[in-house]
Amino acid sequence: MFVAKSISAEHKDLIHDVAYDFHGRRMATCSSDQSVQVWDLQEDGEWRCTGNWRTHSGSVWRVTWAHPEFGQVLATCSFDRTAAIWEEVVGDAHTNQNQRGQSHWVKRSTLVDSRTSVTDVKFAPKHLGLLLSTCSADGVIRMYEAPDVMNLSQWSLQNEISCKMNCSCISWNTSRVHPPMIAVGSDDPSPTGGGKVQIHEYSENNRKWNKVETLMTVTEAVHDVAFAPNLGRSYHLLAVASKDVHIIMLKPLR
Repeated sequence: MFVAKSISAEHKDLIHDVAYDFHGRRMATCSSDQSVQVWDLQEDGEWRCTGNWRTHSGSVWRVTWAHPEFGQVLATCSFDRTAAIWEEVVGDAHTNQNQRGQSHWVKRSTLVDSRTSVTDVKFAPKHLGLLLSTCSADGVIRMYEAPDVMNLSQWSLQNEISCKMNCSCISWNTSRVHPPMIAVGSDDPSPTGGGKVQIHEYSENNRKWNKVETLMTVTEAVHDVAFAPNLGRSYHLLAVASKDVHIIMLKPLR
């Protein structure tokens, strides 16, 4: 039995994404009203908005949480061609009397390498460190790393992967026992453009990302992709949301 509960989010335009934190007790939403809201689950089971701020100068497409080991950190991406990193800071002695003990969100960094709309942003699995990937309508996946996890204002661009297709969504494989892997989808509506999902894998030997697969069975526009948690399987499962939902099994070559 499922009980549905609606939340009056008070966004002033379409909500494009909603993301839970690692523990499922915090939630972030983003919207075409250019803002992000953060919600905390209260003891009585109600969700209370504890943060609401303007993040970009265009529609905010996606919001995602870093692993809590790195603090309370969010990343957002937008039609304004940027991605941004946000950190929650609790008011301290330097804050005025009314705000002491309250938290607020501070922009730590803006990533400005894309020339077109940044359509998705995802943190890598924790075991890879504080890595962030973005994808853009210009067909490029960009990988950023924070060399010092205590200083979120410094992010270095590590890799640029040209996908030669409009990118709409990305997902990291969470497996610890396989090389780092990422899936990217395209929302190009043209059915003649070939496969709309690519799989890229990191090679430790030559220190670069290689395209290892194009899923030619998916020819409709793709709006989301998601790897299942690996749980020790010898293969990977990838869900693809296009006109239909596809569940793809990926078996590593031995």
